[in-house]
Amino acid sequence: MSDIKSMGLYRNVERIMADLRASGFDGTSPLTVDDLTPYDQYHYEGTEAVDDAIAFLGAGPAAHILDVGSGLGGPARYIADRSGAAVTALELQPDLNETAAALSDRAGLSAVVTHVNGDVLAGAAGTDQFTGLVSMLCFLHIPDRASLFSNCANALQPGSRIFIDDYYERGALTAKEREQLADTVYCTYLPDQITYVGHLEAAGFVDVQVTDKTSDWTAFVVDRLGRFREARPELVERYEKATVESLDHFYATVVDLFRGGNLGGLRITARLP
Repeated sequence: MSDIKSMGLYRNVERIMADLRASGFDGTSPLTVDDLTPYDQYHYEGTEAVDDAIAFLGAGPAAHILDVGSGLGGPARYIADRSGAAVTALELQPDLNETAAALSDRAGLSAVVTHVNGDVLAGAAGTDQFTGLVSMLCFLHIPDRASLFSNCANALQPGSRIFIDDYYERGALTAKEREQLADTVYCTYLPDQITYVGHLEAAGFVDVQVTDKTSDWTAFVVDRLGRFREARPELVERYEKATVESLDHFYATVVDLFRGGNLGGLRITARLP
C-alpha cells in the first residue's frame, strides 16, 4: 500500500483542510456536502458522474451502497445526501479514511455514512450486505481482478447492481506508457474492454454494459491540468511547494497518457442475477 503514495494525488491528503480554510472554513466549523464537493471528488466529471451512479443503482432510503476505494468520501457523502441511502465507504489508506470520517462527521452524515479502513481483497466488504456498489477510478490500482470481483460479488445481495468508472487498455501500451502508469499512477495491469467484461462475467455478473468515456475524460484531464496551472501561484502558498510539484507531475502524466490514445476510460454497469 505504501507505494500508492507515489501518486501525487494521494500525497498530503490534508491539503483539503487548506482548501477549506481558503474558502473561509476553520478546522471545526460545520460543513455541507456542497461545501465539500469542489475538493473531495477525486474522480472524473465530479458529481455529474455520481448522479449517474445514483440513478443506475436506484439509490434511495432503502438502499445500502458500498463505495470501494472511497478516498476522501466525496461520492459516499454525496450519495447519502442526495438519495437518503446508507453508504459504507471502504478505503485502504488509513490517512484518507481518517480524514474522510472527520469530514463526514462535520457534515452531519456519520449516521448514514460508515467509513471502514480495509482491503476489499481481504474480504473487508463482508458478505451479502449491500444493494449496490460504486467504484470511481479505484480498480485500476488492483491487478488481481479475479479476487477483486469475486469479493465484490460476495458483498452484494442477489439482484444488486454495480457502477464502475475505470481505465482500460484501448490500444497496445508502449513500454514508456506502462512505466508511466506503474510509476506515476500506481497501475500495473490494465485489461482491454473484452477482457474486462470477461473478468466481471467470471465473477457471476450479468448484463455487463460498457460505455467508452475516453473522449470525455481526455477533455476533463486536459481542463484539470490547465486550471491547476493557472492557480499554481496561489496553490504554492496554500500547500507546500513539493505537493504542488507532485500534483503537477501527476496531472500532466495523465494528460500525456490519454492523449497518446492507448489509455482509455470505461463506465461499466452490471448486476448480479
